[in-house]
Amino acid sequence: MNNIEKAKKSDTYSVDAHLHVTGKTKYLDDLPELQGTLFAKVHYAKIAHGKIKNYNLEKALNIEGIVKIVTYKDIPGENQIGGIIPDEELLATDEVHFIGMPIFIIVAESEIAAHKADKLIEIDIEEKEIITDPIDAYKKNQFLSSPIKFALGDTENAFNNCEYVFEGTANSGGQEHVYLETQGAYAIPNADGSFLIYSSTQGPTAVQRTVARVLGLSMNKIEVDVNRIGGGFGGKEDQASPWAAMVAVSAFLTNRPVKYILERGEDLQMTGKRHPYKSNYKIGLNKEGKIIAYQASYFQNGGASADLSPAVLERTLFHGTNAYFIPNVEINAFSCKTNIPPNTAFRGFGGPQGMFVIEAAIHHAAKEMKVSPIEIQEKNLLFEKAEFSYGQLTEDCEAQRCWDQAKEKYNLEDKRKKVETFNNENDTVKKGLAVMPICFGISFTNTPMNNARALIHVYSDGSVGISTGAVEMGQGVSSKMIQVAAQSFGLSEDQIKLESTNTTRVANTSPTAASATADLNGKALQDGCDQIKKRLSDFFNKHWEITSNDHASFLDNKISIGSQSIDWTEAIGIAFLHRINLSAKGHYATPRINFNKETGKGHPFAYHVYGTAIFECTVDCLRGNYEIDSVELVHDFGSSMNKEIDLGQIEGGMVQGIGWMTMEELIYDEKGRLKSGNLANYKIPDIYSVPKTVSVQYLDTKGAELAILRSKAVGEPPLMYGIGAYFAINNAILAFNPNANVPYDAPMTTEKVLIGLYS
Repeated sequence: MNNIEKAKKSDTYSVDAHLHVTGKTKYLDDLPELQGTLFAKVHYAKIAHGKIKNYNLEKALNIEGIVKIVTYKDIPGENQIGGIIPDEELLATDEVHFIGMPIFIIVAESEIAAHKADKLIEIDIEEKEIITDPIDAYKKNQFLSSPIKFALGDTENAFNNCEYVFEGTANSGGQEHVYLETQGAYAIPNADGSFLIYSSTQGPTAVQRTVARVLGLSMNKIEVDVNRIGGGFGGKEDQASPWAAMVAVSAFLTNRPVKYILERGEDLQMTGKRHPYKSNYKIGLNKEGKIIAYQASYFQNGGASADLSPAVLERTLFHGTNAYFIPNVEINAFSCKTNIPPNTAFRGFGGPQGMFVIEAAIHHAAKEMKVSPIEIQEKNLLFEKAEFSYGQLTEDCEAQRCWDQAKEKYNLEDKRKKVETFNNENDTVKKGLAVMPICFGISFTNTPMNNARALIHVYSDGSVGISTGAVEMGQGVSSKMIQVAAQSFGLSEDQIKLESTNTTRVANTSPTAASATADLNGKALQDGCDQIKKRLSDFFNKHWEITSNDHASFLDNKISIGSQSIDWTEAIGIAFLHRINLSAKGHYATPRINFNKETGKGHPFAYHVYGTAIFECTVDCLRGNYEIDSVELVHDFGSSMNKEIDLGQIEGGMVQGIGWMTMEELIYDEKGRLKSGNLANYKIPDIYSVPKTVSVQYLDTKGAELAILRSKAVGEPPLMYGIGAYFAINNAILAFNPNANVPYDAPMTTEKVLIGLYS
């Protein structure tokens, strides 16, 4: 049995499972507080757009226990936290741009004192024009970044040769991350003027860079440490940085440790969400149902500042045609500036918004052509060496195989007949069926971000310590990193210890995002392990006087060369006594990938992940209620290194996608107030709203060479399956009322279902 086979054999390994179920898992707020720790709280804007006329802090400062109230004037470095574009102040200077924008930081001996002071701050803000709709922002030329365009073929002439041409709109709403652990950070000043920051972040280096900028220090003065975080989903990729900067500034000014863990209400109010989109489409098909041409324009609601909106917008275009080959494509995207909190990364990173529009266009075409959307979908699936609108060609394309396997295994044709029979026999209850294929690219589309490092120490007793840039946030990456090291050295997982993610041990990390974390950090870890293995191999060739200089094998806690074999622990002891370097720093940069933002062409992805899901739902046509009866899917895991973890990601991601498409409705009024600002009126999926049946079939495949151990990324792709729930419900409505005028406007809440049934 080779090392890879051994790694697959332990494909149910989890380093965290027992900690979670026994309540022993430690998060940021579980850290012991140092004596003298202060507590921070933000006083934020209650008006979405306005000019600060004046303010009075005297009453608040007189509250017992208040140490300081920090304003923008107190910031020692730059009052700027914008990443891609420097357009976001840490603390408001003379204007506020959204409800929730931080104005002051209250620093107190206790959280209670901070709360009291917050209520006594007096501030006069003169309201200015408020924009909450991206179309309004577009008309007023309010943009966060330049428009983006991808094109393939000649759409203008292609539409002239289409038998059918349809136009419409498709809107998708935002989505709150609802991570279990809210945003937070803990800053500790050191005697030498440096700072240790404990942060609940997906991007330790982003936090380090932002804090250094705000404090006016070099990055080597800021150490960021992350043990694990209680969920992120993209919401802590960029937006963890402000809270770390706030406690760091407070610690700088007071020379005392400062902590801030947001309350749920604060987190909901002040942080960005998934971007809502309003979109237009035009689709052209021939008589046979082949899509000949496709145009779309996406109007992204970016919020008050750029945050990650430009990158999210670009990813929308990368996935604008989903799993279909369309020879003539023109898609345009606009990031619109509005007066709501800056929206940010969310699982899928703009891809789901683009996929929803093409699926809506296909559904629209099928309805007008009086055929099933399934027929159009199947006829237009990607194939080997098909070209995307951004120039990359498919390699090892599994779109058709996933579709065929799902169709056969789950008896799709039989399902269609049974649904039709049920609908013919029932008047007030209808079933809907929909198929959702996916194709999702894996890599950061900003090419320089596709790199990672790992630090490996083999201790003199044979135990191994590893550090990587990967952040564990419930996705199981810690378990996978331990598996990689164990497989590399031929050891058991309990011989490996994974250290916290720390910017001093591993510098210049890319965020844990883009589904690329296991690949990048795992490959860097392999590189470091290989360096140590080579040193050991070279040493024992000389030690045993083997003239052939064979490569050593590392299996079953042994190092072997030819007929010679030695126990791992004994071997390490001998190597240590002979002063062999038993530490290494691995590095990995994804090969081959590139993308030219000027031309909109390149090879941005290491590989693609494919899959097909079949949704069946039942709608109560008197009440508008619905249930998802089943989701049955075939997914391209590659050669999964941990089937239990990967299965959990599929199920969780798919349900999160269903929530976005059916019930999670973010509502801002015309004044920029978040009306769904608590978990009493913002509905997320619970045990009663998940599908009654979920079946996941692993596609039989060799996997991708650039995936760690050929095990494909699994974090983001399954969320897109949730789009199928929307169209299954839509089809049930049409079964009840074939003339129903149901706009493509997600989420498909029960209220919208009821309106659609009788429209």
